[in-house]
Amino acid sequence: MPSSIDLSRLPRTVALERQQGRSVLRYVDQRFLPGELREVVTADWREVVDAIKVLGVRGAPAIGVAGAAACALWAADPTTSMENFAQELEVIASARPTAVNLRWAVERVVAAAEAAGAVEAARQGDREVLAQALFDQTQRIAREDEAANRAMGAFGAELLSPGTRLLTHCNAGSLATSFFGTALGVVYAAAQQGKIARVYADETRPLGQGARLTSWELAQAGVPVTLICDNMAASLMAAGKVDAVVVGADRITRNGDVANKIGTYGVAVLARHHGIPFYVAAPSSTVDLSLKEGSQIPIEQRGADEVLPQPIPGVQVWNPAFDVTPAELVTAIITERGVFAPADLAQAMGYITGEAGV
Repeated sequence: MPSSIDLSRLPRTVALERQQGRSVLRYVDQRFLPGELREVVTADWREVVDAIKVLGVRGAPAIGVAGAAACALWAADPTTSMENFAQELEVIASARPTAVNLRWAVERVVAAAEAAGAVEAARQGDREVLAQALFDQTQRIAREDEAANRAMGAFGAELLSPGTRLLTHCNAGSLATSFFGTALGVVYAAAQQGKIARVYADETRPLGQGARLTSWELAQAGVPVTLICDNMAASLMAAGKVDAVVVGADRITRNGDVANKIGTYGVAVLARHHGIPFYVAAPSSTVDLSLKEGSQIPIEQRGADEVLPQPIPGVQVWNPAFDVTPAELVTAIITERGVFAPADLAQAMGYITGEAGV
């Protein structure tokens, strides 16, 4: 019997809108969850950049939409100048370095505006044309993101059997996208088919995205969820309580290596040891064909205070936000175009090997 889940209880994480004649970004500030569902409305592109940096908006697809929206808000801001167009858009694109979706989205909306002549029109004094072009492209990216998530969910659900007990790490749900989710999109689609018995959510130290966000989101939607500490995953697998692992991704290289929230690599190693399939769900915009392998992915280093709020004299902190899971540990990568072995992903995304063999 199909499970009765209620996705209407989930908020739309990021949305570029018109309010009282001006462009604004409405977003859920995820720093306040699960205690408070706080929505912020801003017309200031700088505030959007700050929200991305401090993880008010997080999740690769969501920060892509937010980055594109920041471009639209920049164009609508009468205090900005076309003389600073390139460098200030670079500020937006580089707000967080690991997730490729951010730069991809900024470059996409700007390229579309250039192709439509809107950038040149703005240089000639018609900023409204540019603002409208960027607004329209941002909304298009958001619509495409949700459609991709729903397609991923359908493909991923086919991989799961009725009664599946699934483990996930970090938050790759509706909160990490415009709506529906990548890894949790698979969960929602499978749950609608009655296939999900339970989801185990890793807490995801040090910022607790699994504890604060994934567990809240799944509970809101009515999916059975159990929160576990990160160091409990091995025992859970050893006890035979995990049938599959599904995670999201922030960047995937040509060879199928996957950058995702720190701790994902360890989960993949555990899954391989226990013979559990390890799936990655991500849209094609997360695939970076310019990088051959995971060692080339820039890994964001975050502040020591996230790990050690009160410094201890003589103690240093290493706090990478992401790690890289080698392709050989990934059972399959689920995209909106279908399910692929890591080795087949680049070809599926249209990559053609050049004469140099790169």
